[in-house]
Amino acid sequence: MIDFHSHILPGIDDGSARPEESEALLASLAGQGVDVVALTPHFYPQEKPLDAFLEARNRAFESLKPVLREGLPEVILGAEVYYYQGISRMEGLNQLRLGDTKLLMLEMPMRKWSESMIKEVIDISCHGNMRLMLAHINRYLPLQDRGCVEKLLEYGVLMQVNAEFFNNRDTVRTALKMLKKEQIHVLGSDCHNMEDRCPRLGEAVEVIRKKMGDAYTDSFLHAGYRLLDLKARRTE
Repeated sequence: MIDFHSHILPGIDDGSARPEESEALLASLAGQGVDVVALTPHFYPQEKPLDAFLEARNRAFESLKPVLREGLPEVILGAEVYYYQGISRMEGLNQLRLGDTKLLMLEMPMRKWSESMIKEVIDISCHGNMRLMLAHINRYLPLQDRGCVEKLLEYGVLMQVNAEFFNNRDTVRTALKMLKKEQIHVLGSDCHNMEDRCPRLGEAVEVIRKKMGDAYTDSFLHAGYRLLDLKARRTE
């Protein structure tokens, strides 16, 4: 199982504050069956230069390395990049892709998206030598016009949802409906700490397994490995 969205890198954003907390988060995810974790710290392009962010991310990763051990998930560096108008022209944007892949996780503003915003997202996805993955799409849905997600899907934009979408009784029916319509591609814990924003990815997968069956669930999880060009392990 892959966690595509986490804030486990210590001391770089509002996620884990120290390596020991990061170790606890990784251990919790391992216990839920996760064997690959994308490290996706927040990057706000208008607040910090790219070079400064990459330096900070490297320092955070170096501080994490001593607690990485056998039995913990493999980690892959990436970022949760906040959208701003004109981001498609940002130099070095491809340096924020997830690991060695073409995947770029983009966090959209919590408001109704304009046609120009949607067009720019599509332009990046089609012409930027990247494949966009929108972070926690479940949070934006109530704010968007009908058909917005479908339009982005037509242009190959991937949709990531948080575990909470399946774990919350108020949203689980919508989550399962989107899953059946192939409007959800990957899951993320979006974990920040071991208190109020702890990882609950395993619970979400069990909801999917209970409602959709083993064959469907395993196929869905294996698709995540293919996106990263990795071979599935624990889910086999």
